[in-house]
Amino acid sequence: MTPADLSRTVLHAVRRAVDEDALRAPVPARVRVERTRPGGSGDYACAVALQLAGPAALPALEVAAILRERVAAEPGVGRVEITGPGFLSFTLDAPAAGDRAVLDAVREQGLAYGHGDALREEILQFHHAREVRAAVTAHAVRRLVVAQGARVRVSCEEASDPDWARLGVTVDAHGTPPVPLTGIRPVPAGVTAGELLERLGPDAARWGLLRPAGHDRAALGPALLVQGEANPLFRVRYAHARVRALTRGAALLGFTAGHAPYADPVPDSESHAGTAQGAGHTQHTPGAPHAPYGEDSFPYDGAARPLLDLIADHPGVLLAGARHRAPDRVARQLEAVAHAFFDFHDSCPPLPAGDEKPSAAHRARLALAEAAGTVLAGGLSLLGIRAPEHL
Repeated sequence: MTPADLSRTVLHAVRRAVDEDALRAPVPARVRVERTRPGGSGDYACAVALQLAGPAALPALEVAAILRERVAAEPGVGRVEITGPGFLSFTLDAPAAGDRAVLDAVREQGLAYGHGDALREEILQFHHAREVRAAVTAHAVRRLVVAQGARVRVSCEEASDPDWARLGVTVDAHGTPPVPLTGIRPVPAGVTAGELLERLGPDAARWGLLRPAGHDRAALGPALLVQGEANPLFRVRYAHARVRALTRGAALLGFTAGHAPYADPVPDSESHAGTAQGAGHTQHTPGAPHAPYGEDSFPYDGAARPLLDLIADHPGVLLAGARHRAPDRVARQLEAVAHAFFDFHDSCPPLPAGDEKPSAAHRARLALAEAAGTVLAGGLSLLGIRAPEHL
């Protein structure tokens, strides 16, 4: 939860209190939240209860209690305290247990993250024409369905082009099958494998053939070789290479990836220590955990959410790509992961800068970055494309 998210959450609580007739006061246009001052309690604080006390004709502490009850139940808010004459202090939740489980799964499964056995009962037979895009697509579909547990056989109408082997393509049989088989029929590339290999090389050629949906024409021009953000293949591979560089950089600084710290619930008697804004009176939400992060160590901001969600969605994307015989879905997923990774990287640097020392926050950020790198490498592998360590 970002400060802007928290501000909107508090404002929503004010509106609810007014709508429920718990408060009789005008709803402000916005609520200002600020980092808690050194020595204070929680991550953020605001003075909205003091602002509303006069119009509501209630003591600020009573207004604060009304708002605390409504804010404390909101997702992302771990604890709400009332300090001093009526300040609200907020401790944000640690990342959801579901996020941690996803990162655990990526770390444990590695490049096989997202593989499964949903198609284990299926025996599939694919057939394609003697055409390079059909051959490469069939090969990629084979890899996707095998990753979901299926058994597969691929045949071609005629003898394979010898250059297909340089694109990683294998074919199990040739000729006309005795019974109709599932056809792999993308729009033809209009060029031979040899021509593509000469102009683009195997990785760019495979990406160019697989990235468009099968019913769309493949763009196979020199743009696939451009080393810049406009080239999706470069951006995906560069994101992976950047993750690997982060891991090497962290090793040089003496730290490795680790989880964001999680708080444990503490007895109510222990949760009154510390006040904000020099106040001496603190109230809290019973049974709430201590703040999991210090002022400078909160590992993520809103930029992490899209990346976490995409990583969590990755197994579903791989299964959908297998079921629909659509490797283009995987390619688009990798583009989205790369984009979200760079947004996260720029907002929450995994490596310390300048004289900053490595912290739990950096270890947590590195863990998320490495999970993104694993997803990118695994997805490229399923498409038959290399994920280089350096680029």
